[in-house]
Amino acid sequence: MRNVLFDLFYTLVATFFYVVAFPLLLIFSFKKKYRQSIPARFFGIKNPPFNPHEIWFHVCSLGEAKAIAPIVEKLGDKKIAISVITHTGYEAASKYAAQVRYLPYELWLWFWIERPKTLVVLEAEFWYLLFRLARTRGARVIALNARISDRSFPKYYRLRWFYRILLSQCDRIFCQSTEDMARFIALGAKNIEVVGNIKLAQKIEATKHYEKPTGMVIVAASTHEGEEEGILQGFIEYRKYNPSAKLLVVPRHPERFTKVGDLIECSVSGLSFSRWSESQTITEDITLVDAMGELNNLYAISDIAILGGAFAPIGGHNPLEPAHFGCKIITGKEIFLQRELFKYVSHVQFSSLEGITDALRNAETMPPSQINGSVDLQKVINYLTENKNGKTKSV
Repeated sequence: MRNVLFDLFYTLVATFFYVVAFPLLLIFSFKKKYRQSIPARFFGIKNPPFNPHEIWFHVCSLGEAKAIAPIVEKLGDKKIAISVITHTGYEAASKYAAQVRYLPYELWLWFWIERPKTLVVLEAEFWYLLFRLARTRGARVIALNARISDRSFPKYYRLRWFYRILLSQCDRIFCQSTEDMARFIALGAKNIEVVGNIKLAQKIEATKHYEKPTGMVIVAASTHEGEEEGILQGFIEYRKYNPSAKLLVVPRHPERFTKVGDLIECSVSGLSFSRWSESQTITEDITLVDAMGELNNLYAISDIAILGGAFAPIGGHNPLEPAHFGCKIITGKEIFLQRELFKYVSHVQFSSLEGITDALRNAETMPPSQINGSVDLQKVINYLTENKNGKTKSV
């Protein structure tokens, strides 16, 4: 009875926030970045419930959608469904033989979730009604690659009464590290097991081959607002020591391509500049890579990767991909969302934007970055293919 009352209270709160945010949602739904996700998630447009399926993965965005690839592959002919939050996540999930939907806002989950069998929620996608309704409608609920960052834990702990209720809906929590396990225990969670970071099992490969130009090739990967200026300034200064060096700038979000292109043109007088979409070649001093899905192909021909998302409190990005291709990695110190992955990567320089020039010069004499570690997914696969009586089904 207590849980039912809390469900009703939570739904009323969710309804209040929906009504308050409704005008903004309408406005943002016309922006290119949200043109698909907001209408689907908040207004139910072209976003029907899943057809019958066996395992439902919920991921947030691109990184998590890619991370489940080794697991989906090992599940054989199981009927898979995948829900996402972002447009880039939707595009990545659409590459699987699976049903793909945007996860509706929690209020609409009452009408959207039908009779799931197994729900697997990636990382920190802790939506109360998602967990609660899936569980009460018959699903096993599993948190996979679960994490709580150093930065987030104090906020979680202040609301530990709420997370105790939410996490009690989990049948099993597979977390990334012993530190994560301790944090989940502090929040009242049970049935926790450390399996490591499943991103270590990702198959990393280039999909196209490009000729490596002469000279040092530097890729500024997954950059965010405010990072490109410092990287450009550092690169311009570095060119005084290495005039043949070339820079590839790859913004994290495609809606920023035009803005970053304008910034480069205004900032680098005296250096040649091109847009990847116009030639798909690396002949100029600086190239804006205004295309999606090219990063691994560019890591494969780069000497140094300046990994964005960590020079401001964003949390960092996955270092495994540049390390796989032997890039010498430079990144910022704000890696709180990726700290566990960085434990497995050697020869990384942590720098401020002001220190980019020195970091580039130091990289010339450093060994390539490399991955030191692996993860065994068999425990996860066994659990996913068990029935509720604990017997393993054939895969």
